Amino acid sequence: MSTLLIKDASYIVTMDESQPLLRDASIFIRDGQIEAIGEGLWTQADEVVAAKGRIVYPGLVNTHHHLYQVLTRNLPRVQRMELFDWLKILYRLWRGIDGEMVYTAAQVGLGELVRYGCTTSADHHYVFPPGQGDLIDRQIEAAQTLGIRFHATRGGMSLGESAGGLPPDDLVQSSAVILKDSQRLIETYHDPAPLAMTRVALAPCSPFSVTADLLRESAALARAYGVRLHTHLAETKDEERFCLATTGRRPLDYMEEVGWLGEDVWYAHGIYLNDDELQRMAFTGTGVAHCPVSNMKLSSGVVRLPKMLKQGVPVGLAVDGSASNDGSDLLAEIRTAYLLHRLQYGGEAPTAEEILALATRGSARLLGRDDIGVLAIGKAGDLFIVSTDRLEMAGTLEDPVTIPAVVGINRPVDMTVVNGRVIYRDGVFAAMDEQGVARRAEKMAHRLLRQI
Repeated sequence: MSTLLIKDASYIVTMDESQPLLRDASIFIRDGQIEAIGEGLWTQADEVVAAKGRIVYPGLVNTHHHLYQVLTRNLPRVQRMELFDWLKILYRLWRGIDGEMVYTAAQVGLGELVRYGCTTSADHHYVFPPGQGDLIDRQIEAAQTLGIRFHATRGGMSLGESAGGLPPDDLVQSSAVILKDSQRLIETYHDPAPLAMTRVALAPCSPFSVTADLLRESAALARAYGVRLHTHLAETKDEERFCLATTGRRPLDYMEEVGWLGEDVWYAHGIYLNDDELQRMAFTGTGVAHCPVSNMKLSSGVVRLPKMLKQGVPVGLAVDGSASNDGSDLLAEIRTAYLLHRLQYGGEAPTAEEILALATRGSARLLGRDDIGVLAIGKAGDLFIVSTDRLEMAGTLEDPVTIPAVVGINRPVDMTVVNGRVIYRDGVFAAMDEQGVARRAEKMAHRLLRQI
């Protein structure tokens, strides 16, 4: 058994609706689970963290990423492009990735997330160049070594250019190959138990890169194993036009036809959904991963977040892929989301607390988890800590709950704890050589970018 005591925190932002903020309180974690929270916890522990003068927040939950894209960030040639043209250029680069690149990129992207308070991340990997091995296994290895909770989603593309899809034919796999590997990953890695560190979901890439048969068969396989489904949807007008031209249906109508509505489904983006479609999403419990920075960079549009929340659509927050965000900072995503929707919707915009809720318990719901996203007895011991004596905190402590959205936490957190283990403290990772990983990733990016 291992125990951790976060002692005498000045503020604990629990995100528990019954008591969202505690003052001068402590958290006791045993074997990864919160056993006690509140004032006057004087119990002994294997490790004690003195938290006076600090704020404790629930660990953030990232619901959509493409970690391999770390190696293709900040490319001048694509910075003014929108999604379809952007993808066509980047596919040419991504065909050069291999297992070591995927492993190193995962270390970088997940490390960035941890540095900014994220304790659980999903990733959507869908690029599998021929002969490059079991790439998702390498991502899982990186996550396990770092110590972050990880939801691997097995993507894939089965509709190449010659058949009317967007990706090049050499990055396409057959449905049989994709489904066989999906089954292998579920059987090897998926852990349905509470406090699980690794789970698996199935995630054919998008309506413009996979066949209807793959979508149907993936839904059947996922439901046979009790795992979740994920894909991109309603991200751009180009996607909408593609679906209308090739299927005669709007994107959500098409996905409903192939069995992709339900509480076990979450989509990335969801920008171009009309009132009727949002009602169906809410009624079926189908969720949306909101990716504000990526949507802004690619000029994709602004999601109808106030309407979604009012109607009861499950919504979480995400950084999206590193090539369309150029970073993996979910704290930055929180402030961006808050400001974007204040600008777009004014008084109808979500409050600062509601935006933080998207990145914690809202994101947890998308991933099918009720054990993370909240600091309360019985929940996972996942949290991050920031000091109140930073200059940027001066004059902000009237409401610690709203600091991430309104003020912003604009530099790395002091500490990140996952499953009761300190995995990042005062700028140092417990299980990763940051400088070594950064140098290795830069060399890989240089090699990858010079292949065309």
